[in-house]
Amino acid sequence: MNRSLVMFAVSLISIFGFAAASTGSAAAAEAVSVSQLKERTHIHGLAVDREDSQKLLIATHHGLFRAGPDGKAELISPVQDFMGFTPDPSDPKSLYASGHPAGGGNLGFIASTDNGATWTQVAPGADGPVDFHQMTVSSADPRVLYGAYGALQMSRDAGKTWSVVGPLPEKLIDLAASAKNAETLYAATEGGLLVSRDGGQRWETVVDGAPVSLIEVTADGSLHAFVLGQGLVRAAEADMVFKTTSASWGDQILLHMAVDPAESNRMFVASHQGDIFASTDGGTNWAAFGQ
Repeated sequence: MNRSLVMFAVSLISIFGFAAASTGSAAAAEAVSVSQLKERTHIHGLAVDREDSQKLLIATHHGLFRAGPDGKAELISPVQDFMGFTPDPSDPKSLYASGHPAGGGNLGFIASTDNGATWTQVAPGADGPVDFHQMTVSSADPRVLYGAYGALQMSRDAGKTWSVVGPLPEKLIDLAASAKNAETLYAATEGGLLVSRDGGQRWETVVDGAPVSLIEVTADGSLHAFVLGQGLVRAAEADMVFKTTSASWGDQILLHMAVDPAESNRMFVASHQGDIFASTDGGTNWAAFGQ
């Protein structure tokens, strides 16, 4: 992989070099092709549509889109910047997010109970309104959420109240809560992969010496990570022994992943270039989504 590209992309990730959404929208049309999204906006998160598992929810700088295998991506939400984005594992119609309204400022912690069509602020967050660029919810206890806004914040009541846990890991890129223990949290950083077993107060290194650009935990306790120079890797939470799932990504750096909660072999990823790929065999083989 070209080193200058790696350093440029990691720099973008670490400083989140995407400005707040303006009153205009790069996704002005109600529907575009999946391939056009990368020309019009930035992708900030993915989730499988649990009402129709053949479709994918794509959180972007200019709203939430729903896309199917036919390649059509429909804008289903208000035009606003979804930075942090994650589904509520306890309710198939509930989604959580944070980011910026179209007119600027911060949204705080927001939620949708109609699969992304409408959103309301649940709480401003600690020292808010917050703009969580990384956010995660534990499937071990869906009332427990973590968000990054200057420091690491935690909620134990489904986002109604938030408190500061401690400082963020240095050069944080992504967060993922454990599926086995709500106090266990993983952090993908420019220096590697970290784990905390006390709700983010103390951290230990799991993968060292290379940037890790995404971390995802599935309900069965599988860890998926993208390690620059190694590719997409997988381990069980029980032992955290990582094995490469797919290494041939060329200059693509994977930033976001969604795994179908009903079929763990179905998964989707988005790269720093805005390309979306799908796999039906647990991540070994990938094809462009919606093309």
